[in-house]
Amino acid sequence: MSNSSSIRHFLLLALADTRQLQLLHFCLLLGISLAALLGNGLIISAIACGHHLHTPMFFFLLNLALSDLGSICTTVPKAMHNSLWDTRTISYKGCAAQVFFFVFCATTEFFLLTIMCYDRYVSICKPLHYETLLGSRACAHMAAAAWASGFLYSLLHTTNTFSLPLCHGNVLGQFFCEIPHILKLSCSKSYLREHGLIALSACLLFVCFLFVIFSYVQIFRAVLRIPSEQGRHKAFSTCLPHLAVVSLFISTGTFSHLKPPSISSPSLDLILSILYSVVPPALNPLIYSLRNQELKAAVWRLMTGWFQKH
Repeated sequence: MSNSSSIRHFLLLALADTRQLQLLHFCLLLGISLAALLGNGLIISAIACGHHLHTPMFFFLLNLALSDLGSICTTVPKAMHNSLWDTRTISYKGCAAQVFFFVFCATTEFFLLTIMCYDRYVSICKPLHYETLLGSRACAHMAAAAWASGFLYSLLHTTNTFSLPLCHGNVLGQFFCEIPHILKLSCSKSYLREHGLIALSACLLFVCFLFVIFSYVQIFRAVLRIPSEQGRHKAFSTCLPHLAVVSLFISTGTFSHLKPPSISSPSLDLILSILYSVVPPALNPLIYSLRNQELKAAVWRLMTGWFQKH
């Protein structure tokens, strides 16, 4: 029996068994990661360069794009490397770093999505108080709180997880290092402490989810009272992208971790893990750009300006 001190590397879940499928998965992950890097990079550049986009909504969207970039850069490069070179290994320290940064980015993203919901609520339901409640200093403090909370949350879970003795091998049933799969290797009852932390965290995230639901109930009630059809369309165009991103982020992650064991299988688990860890960072820029005319115009100006210079 081995313990955590003797484990120098973990074995990740192989994306495919044959060499052809491994290369296919490499190409798919490369395409998704390039789409995520390009989309989020364009959003960050457009918001940073477009002075008319220096508003609370776009400020939080810039932070969301940064967290998406961090999330996909944490999991995908190692998976691409393993597929290309036909290996499954990741070092112990590399696994700890992957857990830390993925939890950091995912948690920060959820808090940012909650803050963005509050921004839409104040904008539509309390427009006269918008400048007071969401001034530049308040926005900076909320964004800093989201990043700091994500950092502390990730540090707590990563430290607690990798302090546990591991004596059930080093094979992880996931294509990247994830806390639930590492806990399965633990041989100490101390893992109950980490499960307790996860349960407490789930309660906190559930409270944020209830806040999002409550806010959108109020938002839709307010929007339906707007007399003009153009006004309702403009209000919906700023809310629906955020609601779509929240739904994608929560539904894929929740179903992946809470699905019944009876329908669990390695292939299904792999698909679901890709859906909640890789797909959202690539789709978020597309979702926001399609519905937001200001952002779409800013991205187009940025791209045409770049092509004209070159």
